[in-house]
Amino acid sequence: MNAQLIATQVLNGLQFGILLFLMSAGLTLVFGIMNFVNLAHGSLYMMGAYLAAVMLGASDSFLLALLLAVPATMLIGLAVDRMVLAGLYTRDHLDQVLATFGLILVFNEIVRFFWGPAPVYINVPPALSGTVELFGFPYPAYRFAIIAVGLVAGLGLYVLINRTRVGMLIRAGAADAEMVGAMGVNIRLLNALIFGLGAGLAGLAGVMAGPILSVQPGMGEPVLVLTLVVIVTGGIGSIRGAFYGALLVGLIDTLGRAFLPAVFDALVGKVFAQAAGPAVASMLIYLLMALVLAMRPHGLFPVRHA
Repeated sequence: MNAQLIATQVLNGLQFGILLFLMSAGLTLVFGIMNFVNLAHGSLYMMGAYLAAVMLGASDSFLLALLLAVPATMLIGLAVDRMVLAGLYTRDHLDQVLATFGLILVFNEIVRFFWGPAPVYINVPPALSGTVELFGFPYPAYRFAIIAVGLVAGLGLYVLINRTRVGMLIRAGAADAEMVGAMGVNIRLLNALIFGLGAGLAGLAGVMAGPILSVQPGMGEPVLVLTLVVIVTGGIGSIRGAFYGALLVGLIDTLGRAFLPAVFDALVGKVFAQAAGPAVASMLIYLLMALVLAMRPHGLFPVRHA
């Protein structure tokens, strides 16, 4: 293994982790603060990618597509929240799971109806199609841009939650929504804001993932599973937990898939390695989650309410 390969895979793990953070930050807000199980969060990620593809085709500008697709996904999220999900806030989690699973099927059929079952491809922006030098090694500029965008979004989310009045209300609502409502705060509006923010972050993740993945029906389900692993590992309701959990899951998943088969090959032979290496690599993040929950049942960075 040479140093360039290791460095590249570490950066790929960070980039994957940042995408997972954009997804998990929105979901942990909805799940941890609103106590709402939204399995359709991955569908909003998918809609962000499809909207970006449409707007890129119309404008031939990736930046414009990004600036339009993210708020459009947020509006879709708000519409779904108001028309479908608002009446489920007080219902039990099973009702929420069933309703949002139904939304997954609806969104998948919507994209099949408008765009067909075949994948849609988004080209990497010409300005980011080259490479940049990092630690003396070339690395794709677009993947580095994903890392930068995710870090900026994370910083903005931190400022919003911890340094603004809206963030204060969100944190107070997470601690005691009934008391906040009694003080005159419109909890319904606050929940809509949280849901819309989560939808926008999912849309941003979908837009940024579009040029490196195929945009297709059902693309939100695999990433939803990984997102749930992230928020359980990091701590439900914790933005800090979502960030560090996403980086941890991204690095372990990427490095495991890249190097574990070679490690098995060196230790136990090629025949066994070809069968067991990829299988064990795909299980690593779930083993990580089980280990974290065994040692810290509330995750690595649980939310603590005074």
